[in-house]
Amino acid sequence: MEKRGTIVRRKEAEISFEGQEICRNYFKTDKITFGLSVLKPGVIGDLDPGHDEADEVFFCTKGNVACYFPEDDTFYELDAYDGLLIPPHTGHKLYNLGNEEAIVIWACAPHQ
Repeated sequence: MEKRGTIVRRKEAEISFEGQEICRNYFKTDKITFGLSVLKPGVIGDLDPGHDEADEVFFCTKGNVACYFPEDDTFYELDAYDGLLIPPHTGHKLYNLGNEEAIVIWACAPHQ
């Protein structure tokens, strides 16, 4: 029987940094990109200029973050279990507002 699922363990995920924001990319296909960001207290990530073709979803699983959209000088505050839809061509930057580590899961579709 053919296996259909693919598991990527935390230590196997591709790691990158956007400033002091730690990013783990778990999956990247031609249809979706999926990963997470970890921000220590007080950390500000670099500006992501946005994605040409992809909607992006942020889902805060831990902590309190603000997501800044420079195009209209707007902040969106997220607590644990809050989600934010980011349309294509929209720059965004994460700020950890809390006193604990913040974790934000993100996905882009159709791709990043």
